[in-house]
Amino acid sequence: MNRHPRLLLTMGDVAGIGPEIIARAWPQLLSLCRPLVIGDPEWLRRALPLVRAPAEVVRVATPDFTAAGPAAIPCLPGSDQDLTQVIPAHVSAAAGRAAYDYLCAAIDLTRAGEAEGIVTAPLHKEGLRAAGLAYPGHTEILAERTGVRNFAMVLYVNGLAVAHVTLHTALRDVFASLSQQAILEKIRLIDQLMTRLLGRRPAVGVAALNPHASDGGIFGDEENTLISPAVDQARAAGINVTGPWPSDTLFVKAREGAFQAVVAMYHDQGHIALKLLGGWRAVNISAGLPIVRTSVAHGTAYDIAGKGLADPTSLVEAVKVAARLAAEKM
Repeated sequence: MNRHPRLLLTMGDVAGIGPEIIARAWPQLLSLCRPLVIGDPEWLRRALPLVRAPAEVVRVATPDFTAAGPAAIPCLPGSDQDLTQVIPAHVSAAAGRAAYDYLCAAIDLTRAGEAEGIVTAPLHKEGLRAAGLAYPGHTEILAERTGVRNFAMVLYVNGLAVAHVTLHTALRDVFASLSQQAILEKIRLIDQLMTRLLGRRPAVGVAALNPHASDGGIFGDEENTLISPAVDQARAAGINVTGPWPSDTLFVKAREGAFQAVVAMYHDQGHIALKLLGGWRAVNISAGLPIVRTSVAHGTAYDIAGKGLADPTSLVEAVKVAARLAAEKM
């Protein structure tokens, strides 16, 4: 019996590098999981010569994982959008809607037990908006369709993860979006996720919001009124957590191994540090969902789309992590 988990790979925005990275990574993916693509077969076929892939695309009508092999990439059409007029590296309402459809199809199939997890290639937020879909990204679609209110976007690389209390929001709105409860929820989620990945409870460091952790209230009081109480409550519940730490101190300590998990207050506070540390090996994980979902930690890369230059490393790493988490469901 094949013990590799069944993973659905969503193609994302076909005008971006999604088809290319799937085609280029395909031989490596077969050793990690039983993969099947949810997307557009014709756009995947166009990507094959770009990356000199010897495989052929096999159009399937059902999630038939047995069709996958070194010479065959099974692709289940996940949308009825007409993509013939889509131009590589250009925002398109049709491509935006199709990317949404691929994700929804993968979510529904996974929840129905047809797969153990989902790995997503990048979509384009402007494409979603052009299609009339007011979502800031994958994470919010996943949370809505699975009925989850308490979730987190996590970046992971080499045993270190960062969860974000606020995510796709304007920086000016971050302060109003923070609360003691929201911080506590993210501490709990990152503790649960990393316990699964590490096989033990992690050391969690919580980032301050203000410079120098506010220097005793000189630069704000959120550390005292919001972050410290959340840390104290999490510690009382048995979580190995400390903070708030100034960000420049915290990420240096995390790099040196003092922490396996970090809770950042806003998007760039966590993203910049982890991507500098991990580069192409960074993986996006959705924590708190009833299904396994990981993703590449980069965008559609319109600047190189259609040129056969895209690096599939993040996709391969995302599949590795998804396979580890999905194995628990087998």
